[in-house]
Amino acid sequence: MSKIEEVKAKVEAGKSKLVPGLVQEALDAGIAPGEILQAMVDSMGVVGEKFSSGEIFVPEMLIAAKAMSKGVDVLKPLLAGDGATSLGTCVIGTVAGDLHDIGKNLVSMMIESAGFDVVDLGVDVPAETFVQTIKDNDNVKLVACSGLLTSTMPALREAVAAIKASGLDVKVIVGGAPVTPEYAAEIGADGFAPDAGTAAVKAKELVA
Repeated sequence: MSKIEEVKAKVEAGKSKLVPGLVQEALDAGIAPGEILQAMVDSMGVVGEKFSSGEIFVPEMLIAAKAMSKGVDVLKPLLAGDGATSLGTCVIGTVAGDLHDIGKNLVSMMIESAGFDVVDLGVDVPAETFVQTIKDNDNVKLVACSGLLTSTMPALREAVAAIKASGLDVKVIVGGAPVTPEYAAEIGADGFAPDAGTAAVKAKELVA
C-alpha cells in the first residue's frame, strides 16, 4: 500500500493518532502537500457517502473528521507556503431561535475538509449577523444556514432574504431536518443539502 493510500485508509478509519505520522512519512517520501490534502478530502468524501447511505453514523463521521484535521495540522504550514488555493471562506451558523449545533458542526467540518476557510457563528444567529460577517471577512463565497426546528423555518427564510437583499456576491446553502429542496428553492437559497457529506459536495459545486 502506498503512503498516500495508507493516509486515506487511516483517515477513513478515524485513526487520529496515526494520521499525523503517516502524513509526515508521505511528505518525507516526496509527496506534495496538496496531493496529500486531496487524498484526505477524498477519504472524507467516502465517509460522507457512507454516512448518507446509512452505513456509518455520526460518531464514526466525527472520528474520521478529527483524524483528517490532525493530518491537516501537519500540512497547514506547508500549504500556506505553496499558495494552495482555498475555495474561499464559508460563513456557517444555525439561524435565530435555534440552538441545535451537532448537524451544523458536522457540516462545518466537512466543508472545511473540502477546502474552505470556515467562520462558524454558532447557534441562534440573527439574519443581520450573517450579513455583517460576510462584510467583515475576506473572500466569502458561501453562507451555510442551518435550521432544525419547524418553528425556525421563518428565521431561515429571513436569513436567506437578508443575505440576498444585501447585494453581496455569495451563494447560500441551507439544510436541517425540516428543510426540503422545495423549501430551499422557495426561500431563494442557491443550494440544499440533506446531510453533511452532501453539503461538502454541494458547497464545492456552488462556488466552482
